[in-house]
Amino acid sequence: MTHRDEPARDCALCPRLTTFRNANIDHEPGWHNAPVASFGPQNARLLIVGLAPGLRGANRTGRPFTGDYAGDLLYATLAKFGFSSGHFRADPQDGLALVDARITNAVRCVPPANKPLPVEIATCRSFLSATLAAMPQLTSLLALGRIAHESVLKAVGTPARLHPFAHNARHRLGSFTLYDSYHCSRYNTNTGRLTAPMFEAVFTAIRRDLAA
Repeated sequence: MTHRDEPARDCALCPRLTTFRNANIDHEPGWHNAPVASFGPQNARLLIVGLAPGLRGANRTGRPFTGDYAGDLLYATLAKFGFSSGHFRADPQDGLALVDARITNAVRCVPPANKPLPVEIATCRSFLSATLAAMPQLTSLLALGRIAHESVLKAVGTPARLHPFAHNARHRLGSFTLYDSYHCSRYNTNTGRLTAPMFEAVFTAIRRDLAA
């Protein structure tokens, strides 16, 4: 049985997330308030996997990492390394296009307090698995944070104990290479856990390997 790679707009597989989404619809009816679809071409070689949409970011705008600080760093880095064209203005109508890269999330709906439950991560993994299967030229995956890292490993059927998460780590997974980075969240950058040079070092490795 094959699975669709994007949930329906009214997906109700996770009761807690559905309840939270409905509350957001009542509070902010002009926002996207729905599962956030992947962004970028399906024939890309690079897939970037985040955790989940931010409440006032992708949940508001409908595009991954658009409308919050994490997106400012991510999209600036993508532009610097040639993975985008156009200008990022934190607006889905800004005309930005990704080049040989795609962005998705391990969990497609915004969770309360930005913390999805393990059952929600597991439930949404069918969409991540289908996304991987729908990308015929995929060779490189970038996990932003430990949860995304572990969800990718489970999606490809690889035990997490064999591939521990670490910033700027590189893991060979059959036909894929998985790269790790700390999440580009405001918290991580404000505390110095992740700096722009540290983030760019991961992309340097990705770009080098793609050129090999």
